[in-house]
Amino acid sequence: MWVLSVSDQEKTTNISFIEKAHMHQKIRNYLATLNWSEEETPPVVDFHLYFSGNSVEDCIAPNEWGFGRPSIAELYARFKEIAAKPDVEKILVGLHTDWNYSGFVDDFPPAENVHIFTSASQSEVEKWIEGMWADGVVTGWPYGKPKNAPEPSAGNMVFSVCWD
Repeated sequence: MWVLSVSDQEKTTNISFIEKAHMHQKIRNYLATLNWSEEETPPVVDFHLYFSGNSVEDCIAPNEWGFGRPSIAELYARFKEIAAKPDVEKILVGLHTDWNYSGFVDDFPPAENVHIFTSASQSEVEKWIEGMWADGVVTGWPYGKPKNAPEPSAGNMVFSVCWD
């Protein structure tokens, strides 16, 4: 099992229009390689791959956009801050069940939640996401573990940030 990630250079450089198109194509190419059936839990992708170059505001928590949810750019900045914490192993974005719907071909696929692999407590993770207008943090995978999701390292667990 593996999750496509972006290089350190893509994480830290300013993203130009061409690079944004590249990131969109990179996520689409990755998703095209997955052998997925509609009955399975949707896949996960690295949060950098999902948020970098993404300006589609209704791709995650669309019911909260315009009603308090921070912009995609702000969410990305916040998750980068969280990822930099010493007790965070990785952050993945869980795609929505409609991730492969043909209507999303020209946009980033819709996402359902964000998964944080960490040794921190649930209450600590809840503090990290304050102001994101999320419905909360749940332990584990709310819809089952995606087949491309790695196991957390020893001492870490998965907390999922959920909207709606």
